[in-house]
Amino acid sequence: MDLTPALEIFIAEAGELLEQMEQSLLLLEHRPGDRELLDAVFRTAHTIKGSAGMFGFNTIVAHTHQLENLLDLVRAGEVALTPALSALLLRCGDHLGTLVTPAVDNLPLQPAVSAVGEALERELAQYLPALPNAVDRHSMAADVALLLASGAPPATPSAAALPTSLAADYAVFLASAEPALAQPAALVWRIALQFGADVLRNGMDPLSILHYLGTVGEIVNLTTLWGRLPPLVAMDPESCYLDVALELATTADRAVIDAVFDFIRDDCKIQLTPPSSQVRAQLADLAALPEGPSKLGEILVAAHALTDLELAAALAEQAAESRPPVAPGGPRPLGRILVDAGAVPEPVVDAALERQQQARLAKAQDSKLIRVDAEKLDQLITLVGELVIAGSGTFALAQHAKLGDIVESAAALLRLVEQVRDNALSLRMVPIAATFQRFQRVVRDVSLDLGKDIELVIAGAETELDKSVVERIGDPLMHLVRNAMDHGIENAARRLASGKPARAKISLNAYHDSGSIVIEVADDGGGLPLDKIRHKAIERGLLAASANPTPQEIQQLVFEAGFSTAEAVSNLSGRGVGMDVVRRSIETLRGMIEIDSTEGLGTLVRIRLPLTLAIIDGFMVGLGAARYVLPLDVVVECMELSEADRCFVSERGFINVRGAVLPVVRLRDAFALNDATEGAAAHAQGAVLSRRENIVVVRFGALKAGLVVDELFGEFQTVIKPLGKLFSYLQGISGSTILGSGEVALILDVPGLIKRVERTRPPGRVVA
Repeated sequence: MDLTPALEIFIAEAGELLEQMEQSLLLLEHRPGDRELLDAVFRTAHTIKGSAGMFGFNTIVAHTHQLENLLDLVRAGEVALTPALSALLLRCGDHLGTLVTPAVDNLPLQPAVSAVGEALERELAQYLPALPNAVDRHSMAADVALLLASGAPPATPSAAALPTSLAADYAVFLASAEPALAQPAALVWRIALQFGADVLRNGMDPLSILHYLGTVGEIVNLTTLWGRLPPLVAMDPESCYLDVALELATTADRAVIDAVFDFIRDDCKIQLTPPSSQVRAQLADLAALPEGPSKLGEILVAAHALTDLELAAALAEQAAESRPPVAPGGPRPLGRILVDAGAVPEPVVDAALERQQQARLAKAQDSKLIRVDAEKLDQLITLVGELVIAGSGTFALAQHAKLGDIVESAAALLRLVEQVRDNALSLRMVPIAATFQRFQRVVRDVSLDLGKDIELVIAGAETELDKSVVERIGDPLMHLVRNAMDHGIENAARRLASGKPARAKISLNAYHDSGSIVIEVADDGGGLPLDKIRHKAIERGLLAASANPTPQEIQQLVFEAGFSTAEAVSNLSGRGVGMDVVRRSIETLRGMIEIDSTEGLGTLVRIRLPLTLAIIDGFMVGLGAARYVLPLDVVVECMELSEADRCFVSERGFINVRGAVLPVVRLRDAFALNDATEGAAAHAQGAVLSRRENIVVVRFGALKAGLVVDELFGEFQTVIKPLGKLFSYLQGISGSTILGSGEVALILDVPGLIKRVERTRPPGRVVA
């Protein structure tokens, strides 16, 4: 059998489960009493263990088994969830992640990984009490008492499933426990019997039933109840009015006890209340129950909390309540019938209902979701891109043929292609939540290393962007967050002295704006020291001593290669490597990064990225015979450039648009397009060269500018083709696309062009 697909699913699910475990543990540090979170961690570990056991990954099973034992103690309140224990559990989760790949690839563990595992086992052992609990607390149903009450010794784990030291100790335990296992401890059941009025008429003797019950165990307490006994004059000598409540000490299970009443079941009401340890055993059995039954009764029977006969009786009672006339509240739920009848304790029913709900949600989720190989998805996007190009070509040919029916058909086809494109791109859109949540652990660990109290606040985690962008934004964000913790956040004493709370805050936020996604990394630390940055830049020759840069220009210097103001090199930062890499990574994604810092108050780093790197709606313009494409989302409006404004633009670099100043750049000048040949030809014919020009107003974030072009061609579906390394030096160009005619058009880099306008605009002017 080829297990490759199943193993791929195991790897993916293990990664997701470990992420869930980490997030739950981080939340538990702030809410240590949250039972729901603790149960979620336990279920996650149990699921990983069960999945690994299916494939025979014994190393993962053994490590997760010990982790389960400790979590079981925490759930029982026997071990407190301290910060040290929380850190240990997080490290155990990390170690599980390192065990997955070697197990799947059937490779031996590296010595360093084995050493980490052994060290973690020693730390776990310090929290675990007696060896029976340490080895088989969960699998044997909760504690040693239940193990002894089971009536049979458990199977000895294989050597591969336990560390050598534990396997040896476990053998010692079994040898010492043999006498106790031979005579299991009795547990006390509480039984309430209400004999029916016709028991005597049907030839059954209640006392003989009680005597027979004594053969199953020892009746240690019996109380006769007189509630149903009528007055003497109304008493029927052939009717039975006996009710008893008793306690039975026995090693038998529920099925054996219940079988005592087989002959009188139809004439009596029987209520069996298991001992508290038996309830814990049933809860443990429910937690360990494999995927299977989805009905409440079937779940309880599988967990040995209910017999088939008791289930049948409860179902019959529910069916009787469903027959007319039905009570105003309707028939009782099965769980309520079982609790009212005393057949199953309420905590066990609640646990079974929770498991039933989880099974339903998992089934619904499985029916909604399907795993698709990312490579297949990329191939689909590529094919859709080619379809867009072919559709545009067909529409252009139809327009050229000037046949109305064909033009209408091609337009309908183009609309369908647009819908296919949008749906295909939406398949690659994923929330940025998973990327943001990774930093909970980073902030926790780094703040402990630095001795700083730092809180991470996340907003906009539901914001979606292209999966390819998400995969490439993680490292730049990591640099920014670590720099904020190391350089931006002051120590507690300095914060208190400046009137700030001792606990610092780092914020991650994401939102959509003008067809882009904006990601902000903010801190309430000391901000950027502008004077220090300026002096350092002068020392390194990045800035002339006589220069008088603006605060924004000084702040941008931190993105220069090798620039650092750190007094000492740490394991986090200080070598001048990182911020320049961040900028290059962002620019590679056709984005931009900017800093807004106030000294003493904090720093905000804002990243703008395109939503997708594949296909966009574009606006095509022309410069002479060349074609260029602007992302449609950044286009605000178009206007004709008058003769009067031409001279003004040439002299001043801006125009007045409805009372607002608009910086303008001529794309011909920006790209150094030479029209000497065109001018010479016109002069030879005695003509005066006159070109009509237009302004396309574009916006990127808070910045706005005008781009002067020759022609406007309107909207155009754009399949983005990246430029090769040979053209990486080009400024103002972010990619290329293929037109329907087969020609190549360049995609304009709007953020870069707006930056160029900012650098060349006259002093004192502001961007509208």
